Amino acid sequence: MARLRWWRARPKFSFGPVFTISLFACHEMPIYHPSFMIGFSLHMIERRNFIQTAIAAATASQLPAQDPAPDWGGPVLDIHLHFRPGVDTNLNHMKGCGVSNAVLLTQAAAEEQVKTTIAAHPKNFVRFVSADIRKPESFDLLKKSVMAGAIGFGEIKFHLANDGPEMTRLYELAADLKVPVLIHFADFDQIAGEGPYSYPFRNLGNVLKKHPKTTFIAHADGFWGNISGEVEETPYPSGKIKPGGLSGKLLADFSNLYADMSANSGNNAINRDREFFKGFLNQHQNKLMFGCDCSCTDGRGKGQGSKQPRIAGKCVARETLSSLKEIASPAVFRKVTWEIGVKLLKIKT
Repeated sequence: MARLRWWRARPKFSFGPVFTISLFACHEMPIYHPSFMIGFSLHMIERRNFIQTAIAAATASQLPAQDPAPDWGGPVLDIHLHFRPGVDTNLNHMKGCGVSNAVLLTQAAAEEQVKTTIAAHPKNFVRFVSADIRKPESFDLLKKSVMAGAIGFGEIKFHLANDGPEMTRLYELAADLKVPVLIHFADFDQIAGEGPYSYPFRNLGNVLKKHPKTTFIAHADGFWGNISGEVEETPYPSGKIKPGGLSGKLLADFSNLYADMSANSGNNAINRDREFFKGFLNQHQNKLMFGCDCSCTDGRGKGQGSKQPRIAGKCVARETLSSLKEIASPAVFRKVTWEIGVKLLKIKT
């Protein structure tokens, strides 16, 4: 058996305090076949690739391992995932946070992109659609999108009165097409000067009464701030919740109202007073649905755009699902993360 003695020159490459490579260490290596010499020569010729690989390995060794995707004990439907361009980008977020299915909130202008994404993953996605309802031509776009496969309107987020002519026309179209409408309600600025959306929330009861054939899904801080009988003039109130809030009363009084627990507003409502919310969740378990409205890219918090302390640098889906898991019974958790949304939206499973 022949033995090869490596050249003893020892240039070193250092990659931080814990990883040092000697390019040519002195070793004796057994050679069992002549072909080894060919492979070895090629390896030496390609030493640049070797160095680059070593650098990559050294860098990776110093990065923290990503958390594995959580197991929530069954399938999870995210009712509030804003569409991201790219065939796999939406699914990548879902895989990272352990979500199996999602309602993509899309724009009519992106119809073809959305269709391509859903065609690639038909078992994972359904879609809602939105357009600028301040423009009369948008109503035709919304109708065409439903005819082409959209199963709801949303997210509807405009600086409009919730009983104004544009919103009223939208409710009537939703009733005609038998699709729900997901609306962002906000009476107070999240950013100074931003202005309210679908306002005022206190008028929602009148809207629900006038449009009994329209199914509404309430979202955002206007709804979640009003679970308390004392409403603070801030999008994200803190402290104990006082019973008697308008949101709970509307859920109880109107069969055509549901709510999604997405975004910082939903997460804040769950966690500001867990004892209260546990009761609220049990009382309205047939009307509440999980959603994320998360801006992170990987389902682990990377790229999270919100600076709100509760969710900064985190995945909203993970945070909200973890909170719900801690306060809900297994049966209620299953309802709000899967059964209610699947039934309401008539999703085939």
